Amino acid sequence: MRKRLAWAALVLAAALASAPASWTKGQHDFELRVLSSPATMVTGGDALVQLEIPRNVPLHKAKLFRNGVDITSTLELDGSARTLTGMVTGLRLGSNTLFADSNGRGNGRPTAELTLVNHPVTGPIFSGPQQQPFVCKTQTQGLGFPHVDNQAGVGMRLFQTPGNPATPLVGWSKDCTVNTVVDFQYRTTAGQFRPLPAGPLPPDVATTTTLDGRTVPYVVRRERGTINRFIYAISILAPPGDPAAAPDTSLWNGRLIHTFDGGVAIGHNQGTLGGSHLYDIGLSKGYAIVHSSGTRTSTHYNLVLGAETAIMTKERFIEGYGVPLYTVGVGGSGGAIQQYVYAQRHPGVIIDAAIPQYSYPDMVTQTIHVGDCELLEHYMDVTDGANPKWAVWPNRTWIEGMNASATRPNPYRGGLPGNSECVNGWRGLTPLALNPLYGTAGAGSEFYDTAVLAAVKWTHWDDLRNVYGVDADGYAKVPWDNVGVQYGLKALNGGRIDPAEFLKLNATVGSWQNSKDMVQEGCPFFPVPGCSNPATWDPWSRRNMRLSLDGGATPAPRREGNMEAANAAYMSGIVFRGDIDIPIIDWRHYLEAELDMHNSHQSFASRKRMLNLDGDASNQVIWFTDARPARASDQTPLAFAVIDEWLANIRANPGDGVAGNKPAAAVDSCFATNGSLTYAGNDAWAGILDSAPAGPCTQALPLFSTSRIVAGSPIEGGVFKCALKPVAAAIADGTYAPWLPNATEVARLQQIFPTGVCDYSRPDVGRPPGF
Repeated sequence: MRKRLAWAALVLAAALASAPASWTKGQHDFELRVLSSPATMVTGGDALVQLEIPRNVPLHKAKLFRNGVDITSTLELDGSARTLTGMVTGLRLGSNTLFADSNGRGNGRPTAELTLVNHPVTGPIFSGPQQQPFVCKTQTQGLGFPHVDNQAGVGMRLFQTPGNPATPLVGWSKDCTVNTVVDFQYRTTAGQFRPLPAGPLPPDVATTTTLDGRTVPYVVRRERGTINRFIYAISILAPPGDPAAAPDTSLWNGRLIHTFDGGVAIGHNQGTLGGSHLYDIGLSKGYAIVHSSGTRTSTHYNLVLGAETAIMTKERFIEGYGVPLYTVGVGGSGGAIQQYVYAQRHPGVIIDAAIPQYSYPDMVTQTIHVGDCELLEHYMDVTDGANPKWAVWPNRTWIEGMNASATRPNPYRGGLPGNSECVNGWRGLTPLALNPLYGTAGAGSEFYDTAVLAAVKWTHWDDLRNVYGVDADGYAKVPWDNVGVQYGLKALNGGRIDPAEFLKLNATVGSWQNSKDMVQEGCPFFPVPGCSNPATWDPWSRRNMRLSLDGGATPAPRREGNMEAANAAYMSGIVFRGDIDIPIIDWRHYLEAELDMHNSHQSFASRKRMLNLDGDASNQVIWFTDARPARASDQTPLAFAVIDEWLANIRANPGDGVAGNKPAAAVDSCFATNGSLTYAGNDAWAGILDSAPAGPCTQALPLFSTSRIVAGSPIEGGVFKCALKPVAAAIADGTYAPWLPNATEVARLQQIFPTGVCDYSRPDVGRPPGF
């Protein structure tokens, strides 16, 4: 029912040209709305606005005022639709009042009023104080050096001869702003985008057939500039023309794709455009593409800032090109996370449908189990390195949960076979997220004060200090916690490790230093002379671990996470809780054999969170394509076609809601390596989130898990800090079955877990009330 009601609102927006409309209804059915953004999130001093005129008001009597000034003549009247539509300009920073009058205010005639809150195009709207230093990258993108915007020494140093510090200093740029640039690109018959030369079309220009069946030269109009301090791009199939002219939208199919990119970075830089700003799958069919360096997680992982940037760039598109029929998101890994998180936090504003690829529910809850990887690898390589079990690499799955391989080469072993997803997929990401000394802003930093850059605390947590808060030592608060976590519990239950091994693992695995106590990483992260010396080799970041000083006789300390930070993660919306009401086709290649970090269980973690919220995941479809032995096919084009049909059905039959409007192909499915359908049906993935026998796709493409799932956590993950129960209670309820600890073993368990062990049957401590 929740999905059905939410879609009624979406269909209303579609009927009103599918804008993320903010509107008010007057006393007698005057309707006043912003088409380009929410009314409280207007930027740049203008907004696309529409006034719907009631039947009891003559069209010529309708008036619209901006802060008391009559602007009716600047709007376009559509008599048949009874609307006045147009750009409202001249908005002052802060609150502005739009007032619709019927030429007789105060005489019982219809009126409507709407407050617009205008913000600078450089931001912020709601993301909080902006970072400094913030390294500009426009000069690497063919957009030139940014404009001087201050003489206070804040930001990038700019010189009389751009980029030449031997010439006089002319000022600084803190916002990295450049003039908007428009050019034309063309797609070659070899499948590349190149600048379109003047004159006749090049002989190697490709042709493409749009969604409505028109076959045209594959030429793209590209607009680039800066919004919210990031670089944005808008690309649209268009006839060649004058870059200074208004956009020609004659080849646009009316649909918009918002491309979101993945990667991992710690912010403090503007980033660069990804190749997805020229997204062939969409452009070739006539979709418009909107993209920003601020919606690439290879630039930063601040998804509050990313959502803000997505809203602002979409606003620019609507104001310059028109209101799309709908907006669909697409992108992999961090790009998939953004779709889940943004649609949850800003429903109906950024995207109307999602195609998350290689998805996770969110980033911040991934750090929970990823933070275990090096601790567990160090245990198996060093602390328990003499145990022959860990020389058989697939056995590492027993405690890490993720896949491992006896045959895949391992660069940290000189290319010898034997690898795991913890190594192949995640090595180095724990220090990147946790170590304040490890990161860098990369190219362009040479134009900044080195002392200012050196003061940056390069962690994910500090990048989001506006979210997590700051502790008394000046470091961002960190929720990572492993108190009470019983590593390898299911391996113990299954007889793969014995009680002595279980006790040794949990006594010696350790935890991570607090941020203020961490030291710089060493080999192989910072290769220096002497890296070949085994004494300097530290791929586990051992130097930043809290380990036992006496071989485990005194158990290694566990780390207590900051629950204020965990609560803040929930409250800010960067944790995906499952509250999402749009059509979703969650697609991935099945990459378990590659030990790729995009492990398959994550799609079902998202689904389980949706089910936990309200028992309904009918708007999510999960597709896997087998990538063994290679990634030979891509179901994304099919996903776009299914999404288009799905949204068309919803517009035609709003009362049927999301589930009732699913096309036949919008069903859980798995595909063979060549792209052929293996199986489709509601039982495709049976046995994963229910107790039914394994479905056809479940059998063909089996899932792995994580270290926390092995330790007893539910599949959806996301438990920052588990509730605890006494060791005696765990023994009594059969947590360790079939092992029944004797008195000596009980005493050892209580020594290792003095405050108790995780009780995953109870709500986690790191979740605020109401979540």
